[in-house]
Amino acid sequence: MFELKNKVAVVTGGARGIGQAIAISLAKQGCDVVVGDIINGENTVKKIKSLRRKSMFLMVDTSDGRSIKNMIKETVKSFKRIDILVNNAGIYRAGESENFSEEDWSKIIKVNLSGYFLCCKEAFPYLKRSKGNIVNVASIAGLMGFSQSAAYCASKGGIIMLTKTLAGDWGQYGIRVNAVCPGIIRTAMTTGILSSKQAKRGMLMKLPIKRIGNPEDIANGVVYLVSKEASYVTGTTLVIDGGWTSML
Repeated sequence: MFELKNKVAVVTGGARGIGQAIAISLAKQGCDVVVGDIINGENTVKKIKSLRRKSMFLMVDTSDGRSIKNMIKETVKSFKRIDILVNNAGIYRAGESENFSEEDWSKIIKVNLSGYFLCCKEAFPYLKRSKGNIVNVASIAGLMGFSQSAAYCASKGGIIMLTKTLAGDWGQYGIRVNAVCPGIIRTAMTTGILSSKQAKRGMLMKLPIKRIGNPEDIANGVVYLVSKEASYVTGTTLVIDGGWTSML
């Protein structure tokens, strides 16, 4: 449906979960995909190559600016261009705000927010050349508060504002910047929550669409946002949450 043939996409946090689904969905639409992650992403690369698209895995720590620079450098070295950047790498640590350590706060902000900014900054010259796209994976935790999640919510809210600002700054160069806000999605990060029948029941009560989301639900939204069908869409936040936030 969406024609992305021969575009080059970089997906951080692409080794599993939402990032993996995004990387594979982009490949299905014709993209060559660089998978960046702090854990091994060769399984994602293998799946992409089975779709007859080019792919490679690059180890990247998005809390480290030098690591991000290297990811972008190696991408351009191998693929000569960047058309799409999907910032997805993220971490979550819970804790009471009054007892939350400065170390944990700094780590979450570095990975979830500063890392997004630095990836955008390093990719900018190449996205300017290709008149490319950025999609930042935020969360409904950037739209509403969650208990014992101050740092995570702050980082995700920051991503939404970063998205709006970059869309305004870089629209003149033909670069579109958008965000998606997933609700509760079946991933390794949510396994603990969803393994509790009581917690799962509580989640479903908040969802007008009575099911837990799948990574592909988010990937479908990303594919739309980077496609020509969304050529007039920038600075927006696409909420994909089964209707959770519609009930607030």
